[in-house]
Amino acid sequence: MTGATILGGIAGPDLTAAERDFFRAADPWGFILFGRNIDTPDRLRRLTAELREAVGRDAPVLIDQEGGRVQRMRAPHWTDWPAPLDQAANGERAIWLHHHLMALELRAMGIDADCAPVLDIARDDTHPFLRNRCLGSDAATVARLGRIAADALLAAGVLPVVKHMPGHGRARVDSHKDLPLVEAPLVELLATDFAPFAALADLPMAMTAHIRFAAIDDAPATASRPVIDLIRNRIGFDGLLMSDDIGMQALSGGMAERAGAIIAAGCDLVLSCNETRPEMEEIVAAAGAMTPRAAARAASALALRRAPQPAEVAELRAELGRLGGLAA
Repeated sequence: MTGATILGGIAGPDLTAAERDFFRAADPWGFILFGRNIDTPDRLRRLTAELREAVGRDAPVLIDQEGGRVQRMRAPHWTDWPAPLDQAANGERAIWLHHHLMALELRAMGIDADCAPVLDIARDDTHPFLRNRCLGSDAATVARLGRIAADALLAAGVLPVVKHMPGHGRARVDSHKDLPLVEAPLVELLATDFAPFAALADLPMAMTAHIRFAAIDDAPATASRPVIDLIRNRIGFDGLLMSDDIGMQALSGGMAERAGAIIAAGCDLVLSCNETRPEMEEIVAAAGAMTPRAAARAASALALRRAPQPAEVAELRAELGRLGGLAA
């Protein structure tokens, strides 16, 4: 049975023999790439193909490609995109073009899932690590533009992974370094932060938030059974749910403890981005195999991974340029 993990501990732009052998044995559901893995188009296409060969199936390859600070593929070989909040100022059509063209670049490299769009709501006090990655400052705007972004990705053959469920916009610290605490009452959270995720609950994949909601539980959302139950039952999301990066400092304990807590809380997959080989071995062992329910959700998500719709890329880029959505 496929492992309940997405692994990203690839050292560079080429897969080593040792990495290949490890991935073959670990059999993760998918892989995630980072800037250290990106060099030329030819090397990147070879890497994504070799990752799939290692596990003997058409495993999904994910990336964080939003625009602004968070984009792993950059010039000179690919487009440097504006941050989503900046792009949103150019209108709905610009958001569609941004995500569709971005996804076409990904799919051409063998990358078929993007950890986007961000459905968190930008507030005045949202930490700078997150704020301009959002699509707007109110739930209705974020839901509307998030739907447009997700549809644009899907039309290019790339699966969207909405994040950070059930909502990260109230974070006033960087969850890469510390655990944010939200003390707003549940009724307020349901009406605001959680609302965009409820509006897009039909989408195939989502990523959790490393954030603690005092009104719900003492544990971080990623490792909280009450929060995951809320995601499933109140927000209504029944797609494939992965954790945010297990290595972030918002979580505590060793890697095996973290992975076990994530799976016990109800996440389908543990996401490991930067861990060492021994740490990944611990994570793989603690996460175990995907449950039958998780496997069914995964199959439903992958069924949406279709060939890109034909596109006149030059015309679409010219249009986005006229809207102000590309650098001069």
